[in-house]
Amino acid sequence: MPDEIHLHTLTSDVDADAVTVSLDSVLELLEPEDEFEIVLNTVCRRIVSTFPGAAMAGVTVLRATGPVTAAATSDDVAALEELQYRFGEGPALDAMRSREPVRADRAAAYDRWPAYAASSEPVGVHSYLSVPLPCPEQPAALNLYGLLPHAFHRMDESVLELYVEAASVAVRNARRYGEARNLIEQLRIALRSRSVIDQAKGIVMALRGLDAETAFDVLVTRSQRENVKLRVVAERVVAAVSARTTVHNGL
Repeated sequence: MPDEIHLHTLTSDVDADAVTVSLDSVLELLEPEDEFEIVLNTVCRRIVSTFPGAAMAGVTVLRATGPVTAAATSDDVAALEELQYRFGEGPALDAMRSREPVRADRAAAYDRWPAYAASSEPVGVHSYLSVPLPCPEQPAALNLYGLLPHAFHRMDESVLELYVEAASVAVRNARRYGEARNLIEQLRIALRSRSVIDQAKGIVMALRGLDAETAFDVLVTRSQRENVKLRVVAERVVAAVSARTTVHNGL
């Protein structure tokens, strides 16, 4: 079990406090998450100022919990994209699913996404252009909204490539940042588990007259046999001794 092997490493003579401080230092070196939003919002604002047909722009990112708006030039963009998430249809979602640009006017929107088009009509959008970001590990789309009919053309898709690449870099960096944060949090949890595992190991050593390595193996074996985490086994051993009861489970 990888969990036990990793925790076994942490039950050496490593200073847990020193490791925690070190992990915090590593985290400080990582790019802050708010920079991700700054970059994407800057990209969206530049698009609106550059493309005459683009009145608004936003970025949709598909996360484990569902699609979210990572950047938007206005509250209307956030509302438009929230409607897409609610109805499960719309240009941003289609672009992420198909990995192809999606361009539509209002009439086409009613044909392709009737519920979304009807609900979004009060905002006054007549043209849509969503371009998927080239991030296989993190689906995302750059979305443009126009207030005039036929505001976007095929040429716009080509010019957008530069902005798409910039947004893609931001999305990839944010994903790596999130993965690094998750790893560090896992290490912190492992460090917190170390104390109770060390206590349980000491108890097994005293009860059975074993060395540290063999006592740890006894705990790991019990963890595998009961299909529970090593930390849980250790907590049960410590609790049993603390309550001055017999340590069961063959320990």
